[in-house]
Amino acid sequence: MADAVLVVDDEPRILESLGRLLEREGFRAHLAKDGREADAILAREPELELALLDVALPGEDGLTLLKRWLAARPALHVVLMSGHGTIEMAVEATRLGAFDFLEKPLSSDRVMLALRNASRQRNLERENAALRESAGLASTLVGRSQAIHALLERIALAAPTAATVLVTGESGTGKEMVARAVHHAGPRAKKPFLGLNCGAIPANLLESELFGSVKGAFTGADRDRRGLFQEADGGTLLLDEVGEMSTKMQAGLLRVLEEKRARPVGGVAEEPVDVRVIAATHRDLAQMVSEGSFREDLMYRLHVVELHVPALRERVEDIPPLIDHFLSLFSARYRRERKPVSRDALRKLCAFRWPGNVRQLEHVLLSAWLMSRPRNPVQSTNKSASIKPCFLVCTPRMLPSGASMTSSTSSTISVTPLSFAYLAMNLAMRLASK
Repeated sequence: MADAVLVVDDEPRILESLGRLLEREGFRAHLAKDGREADAILAREPELELALLDVALPGEDGLTLLKRWLAARPALHVVLMSGHGTIEMAVEATRLGAFDFLEKPLSSDRVMLALRNASRQRNLERENAALRESAGLASTLVGRSQAIHALLERIALAAPTAATVLVTGESGTGKEMVARAVHHAGPRAKKPFLGLNCGAIPANLLESELFGSVKGAFTGADRDRRGLFQEADGGTLLLDEVGEMSTKMQAGLLRVLEEKRARPVGGVAEEPVDVRVIAATHRDLAQMVSEGSFREDLMYRLHVVELHVPALRERVEDIPPLIDHFLSLFSARYRRERKPVSRDALRKLCAFRWPGNVRQLEHVLLSAWLMSRPRNPVQSTNKSASIKPCFLVCTPRMLPSGASMTSSTSSTISVTPLSFAYLAMNLAMRLASK
């Protein structure tokens, strides 16, 4: 079925011309000369998700309609048009959620390019939503980038199988979330999901932690104890930071993976285990194999399916939806009013490299959220309304390691590059209560 497009313009000649163009290009055009007619069309066309909207309209203008429509229908992709466009207007349109901004006189090619791009983005978002639903990712992996879309596809393919999965990616990218998604989207979803950070357990205790122990196996073993392989029976076991495992433990893990049986420390009899293993690491296992610190046969055994989680700097377009996700999460968690982010803060947050990835972004936002305080109202220029903004005062403790802050009588602040995003939040963020 052809895509439907709502076209809103108060100039009959332009409205009719756009209608003919869209019909010729295979779209279904719904024409309206003002916001009232457009509202009526949207009310009777609940599936309509594409719109061409003029800024200068009688009654409510295009920017006002854009803000109101997107609040009620977030899936609507709106391309704004204006005969008196400015950079400031285009920036404001983007901030409000417009997909694109076209200047009049309109070019047929430019109009169709904008609509096709909007349609493509709409289809990608639909596919991502379907993949998240099928993989149990509605509240975990957030993003609209091609990289996240590809990851969701691979999760959906890997989840129903029994294959061992290796999740790779830098620290803070969300490898555990990916592992949980694989578990919850697979046939073991109703069984246990257990995880262990192999680098956080001393080498001499890791074996008993994984395989269990019998009474008297070592000092302090005053009873039989089940290991994680026994506790996760029928479910999934995440071995996080598997690259930190000693070569001795690597041999023991390989044997369990191949034979599906585990022997408790100090025990004689082996016990059958039915566990899907998902390993995760931020290290290059192939490089470790060449260096002799990781078993090649174990790497191949773990690396049946690889799911690589991209770094945040490789999917910058996901930063705005991640910010929106985290601020909504904080609002619900701490029962405080939702606060938006200023354009300047958003620009700086998107420009930062985020070496700590999504985890670092979340912590920066949480710090800003918790430490912001309301100040005196700032009167609007028309004196008819007031806004109560919240500012976050930057303190040395809130800067990352390697950052510095100095102040003088002129209240100037100098920082190292590493503290760039922190100051973007601490000094540029405007958390405005409604």
